[in-house]
Amino acid sequence: MHYATAGEGEVVLLLHGFPESWYSWRHQIAALAQQYRVIAPDLRGYNETEKQGPYDTDTLQADVLALLDHADASAAHIAGHDWGGAVAWLLAIQHPEHVRSLVVCNIPHPALFQRSLRRNPRQMLRSWYILFFQLPWLPERVFAARRYHLLARMLINDCRPGTFTREDVTEMLAGWRRNGLGGGFNWYRALLRHPRRLPKPVPKVIAPTLMIWGEDDSALGKELTLGTEEYVEDFELTFLPNTSHWVQQEEPRKVTELILAHLAKATIGG
Repeated sequence: MHYATAGEGEVVLLLHGFPESWYSWRHQIAALAQQYRVIAPDLRGYNETEKQGPYDTDTLQADVLALLDHADASAAHIAGHDWGGAVAWLLAIQHPEHVRSLVVCNIPHPALFQRSLRRNPRQMLRSWYILFFQLPWLPERVFAARRYHLLARMLINDCRPGTFTREDVTEMLAGWRRNGLGGGFNWYRALLRHPRRLPKPVPKVIAPTLMIWGEDDSALGKELTLGTEEYVEDFELTFLPNTSHWVQQEEPRKVTELILAHLAKATIGG
């Protein structure tokens, strides 16, 4: 597993989503490292981390716990975006002893997401890509079109102008070309082919939890946040207007401020 790290102190893990890498947290790493030991990995199958399966959620959680063990830390503050947020949620639910605090960016609690995919026609339509990603080889071929330039253009167009610099685009293209996105697609394939059901009743998250949600997310509706407080003992929700799914890159200063404030409260509380 490849990871970027900086700083000293309590460990803060930053978990990226699809189709990103550790680099999606570039704006937060330097600021957080002033007070904490920050570790931002390339998750299984992405960028410089090998893409050997399996990709079920138990294995993805085990990867993060192994990284914690490698860092000689029994627990960490965990922040996750998109798929990284989904893994963070599961760790807080199933391995609460390892999670000091939790930050999730534009990803709902798994119980609410599962319910929405069964009952919310609008979200079903928004999540069409999950079914497309089940196909063999075709998603990889489509996303690799023009050497991933079309994918880069998709991210750029989804955010407000100026979100990505030329250097950012160069870094993203290099990561996708280095290892492909087969590993990322396999996360989605394992989600349906090897589903892991939540225990019933779903245990409440005991770690102090902050949810940051860009209101202009085209893939995940704002309504997915409703009811989260039923599953979390200490919950705070912040909406970012005029902000897309890619919150920590589109609103880096605001997201960093929110995370730092949350960590400060969680540290005092602990």
